[in-house]
Amino acid sequence: MARYVGPVCRLCRREGMKLFLKGYRCFTDKCAIEKRNYAPGQHGQKRPKLSEYGLQLREKEKVKRIYGVLERQFKNYFERGEKQKGITGENLLRLLELRLDTVVYRSGLGSSMKEARQLVRHSHFLVNGKKVDIPSYQVRVGDMIQVREGSREVEPIKDARRRSEQRGVPAWLDLDKESLAVAVKALPQREDMPTNVQEQLVVELYSK
Repeated sequence: MARYVGPVCRLCRREGMKLFLKGYRCFTDKCAIEKRNYAPGQHGQKRPKLSEYGLQLREKEKVKRIYGVLERQFKNYFERGEKQKGITGENLLRLLELRLDTVVYRSGLGSSMKEARQLVRHSHFLVNGKKVDIPSYQVRVGDMIQVREGSREVEPIKDARRRSEQRGVPAWLDLDKESLAVAVKALPQREDMPTNVQEQLVVELYSK
């Protein structure tokens, strides 16, 4: 299965809510959910009542789309979260939040998850002073993520910084706007993670 490269607004419409996949367009009246809040396709306006399995499956697909990961990778995160102490669903979301591309997005240095992933792949960031170009790289408490000196004038980063006030930075991250450096102060707690996710449904799905 290849990564989805089609219109991302269709994904939001399929899930019936904003997944913020289009960056700052999602905060405007141009957002597809504002215009057509129904599923894409010929019969999209007739949303069928889902079974228990259908609800669980939709929730899993929603989380995968929010973080932009594929099935095998997502299942690996679930298995890692299952082995950790604590609540499996929260562990799963925490592992996804600690991806380097997610941290770049949450800190406001990328306008969308997709753009943050591309910026990481193009080697625009340092982690503890070393170049890292792997979007799935897991950051830890105490790590420092910084924009490379030669990348500060890259337009997507400049544009993201200008507009970041619309989103804010979560409490577990500390952004220095002058140096464009982000410190990971603590592990993200459930209140710091997406509120439109019912992770228990994902756990129930994989537990069958």
